[in-house]
Amino acid sequence: MAPDSPVLVEIHELRMRLPHVVGVLVASVDGLLIAQDAESVEPEVFAAMSAAQLGLGQQIIAAVRSGEFRETVTTASNGYVAVFAAGASALLTVIAGRELNVARLHHEARPVAARIGEYFQHIEIR
Repeated sequence: MAPDSPVLVEIHELRMRLPHVVGVLVASVDGLLIAQDAESVEPEVFAAMSAAQLGLGQQIIAAVRSGEFRETVTTASNGYVAVFAAGASALLTVIAGRELNVARLHHEARPVAARIGEYFQHIEIR
């Protein structure tokens, strides 16, 4: 992906707006890495794990008939991993330290995921 692509610009800006974020990536729903700004993780592995998280989330939601997957936040003793649906074909994953303000994460990341989803709405992801 070109350094000035709209998706890379979105994830770089998201990372700058959210203190304590250590990585942001965009993956296809099949687990293929599309774009990343993450030094402390293996982005290809995280892309695949994000797709697995989507699959689990979809199964849980289907079991209770609650609609479509939107997001999930995994909380650990030292931080967070949040996966947001970015339209029907992509995922936005944010990796952050424990000092992250989760309400601000939702406030900042939801619109970014929506814009990324719109970007890929008419583009086939490979």
